[in-house]
Order: sequence, then structure tokens, then C-alpha cells
Amino acid sequence: MESNLIKLLDGSTHAVEELIDNAYSDEFYYDYLGKTTLSSSTCKLLLDSPKTYHYVTKYGQKSSQALRSGWLFHTMILEPDKIEECVFVNVQSKNTKAFKQAKEYHDQVFTIKEKQEAERLVDAFHRNDHTAKFMADAKYEVPKVGLIDGIPFRGKADVLQNKGGLVDLKTTVDVKNFQISAQKFKYHVQVYIYCTLFDVPPSEFTFIAIDKNNLDIGIFKCSQEFYERGREETQQAIELYNNFFLQPKDIDSYVYEGIL
Repeated sequence: MESNLIKLLDGSTHAVEELIDNAYSDEFYYDYLGKTTLSSSTCKLLLDSPKTYHYVTKYGQKSSQALRSGWLFHTMILEPDKIEECVFVNVQSKNTKAFKQAKEYHDQVFTIKEKQEAERLVDAFHRNDHTAKFMADAKYEVPKVGLIDGIPFRGKADVLQNKGGLVDLKTTVDVKNFQISAQKFKYHVQVYIYCTLFDVPPSEFTFIAIDKNNLDIGIFKCSQEFYERGREETQQAIELYNNFFLQPKDIDSYVYEGIL
């Protein structure tokens, strides 16, 4: 039950319901819970290397253009009111003096070109009858906190349908090869974690991906095999976390082993 207490990675204990209420705040969700829980993104870091996880959690992760574009797309659809807090600079490059000056005073700064590209994707998304069916009668940006194999995890559903299904929005450069992207970016880990936290079967998890080039939209359901692959890799990530961050094992002793 959500009223149960949960112990976070920093050793503090909280009521789950209180954590979930606070997690609607981006600052709390990404800053505090980002340091005291695991997530699909931190599992991917651990699977890359415990050293990668250690570095990113200590020093932060540089935002890529793909992350910037994805954030704008998601925010325009799911939390359009937040766009009013963004600053858009009419420059050709983020390396210009005007852009850097804007960054000194504002958190979310983008170029006009980035805004126009995001609006192009959002317009195509809203004009599609299929996507509208998934977005109707639903809540957006819904957080969840819970235990998986004794470790605290967090997740934030893009779309939680009132009937219980989960929908996640993605951008891609080739929607016809989205299955390959899903494997590369370990979306199966996200599926397992979110299905576990929200108590949803994988058959009720849907990815909606939009092609950034031709604006084609793909709708992808998740198989049990995809879910099980996520379970296996999530458990591997938890094992790595237990070995190198809960146990007194030297992270410099980590090696990746394989057979050629």
C-alpha cells in the first residue's frame, strides 16, 4: 500500500504517499529522488558501467541535443504551461553570445529553431486520430515510488490512462526501425520498472514514437518477452548497485568480462 514507509538510498525513511505527492515537483523528483532512488535511466548507467553511474550521479550529465529536443516535445504536449517559463533566443547557434547570456539568467533556454522543430512534431502528433485516443481520458506526468527487489525506485508516467494503461512518448530518427532503437536505448528496462511500480501488465504499456524526419507516427505494444528482458537487465543493474554501492567493494575493481 502507498501509505507504507519506504527506506531510501540515503538511509532516510518516508511515507510512500508523501514522496509521491512531492514527486510532482520536478526539483524534488529529479534532484532529491534522483540521488536517493534508482530509475530506468540510472539502471542504464549501471549497465553501461558502475563507474558511469558513479560519475554521473556525482557530477551530473551533460544535456545532449536529443534530450533537449525530447524535453521540448514532451513538455509542449504534456505540460504546455511550462513552456511559458522557457526563453527562446533568435540565434543560429547555442554558442552565440546572446544565447550564453540568456543561460546566465534562465534555466530553460532554447533557440527559435528548436522551438519551431518541436512545434512541427507536436502539430503532427495532435493531428493524428490514433494518438488522440491514447491521450484522452488520462492523467499526464504521474510519479510513482516503490520497492523493486528491496531497492527504492522512482518513475514518472508520461500518460496514465484512467483504465490503467501506460503510454510513453518517444521521438526517433527512423520510426520503422524503432524496435532497434528500443533495444539500443534499453526501453525494456523502463517497461519492466514502470509496469512493476504502477502494477500494470506489459500488454497495457504502449510506446508512441514520432519520426523527427518525416513525421510518421508509430504505435508499439510491448510483449511479455520484451518485459522479461527488462526484468533480467534491471536485476543485473540492482546487483551491480548492491555490489559496488551498498557493499564495501572498490569500484576500481570492476571489470567487464566476456568471451570472443
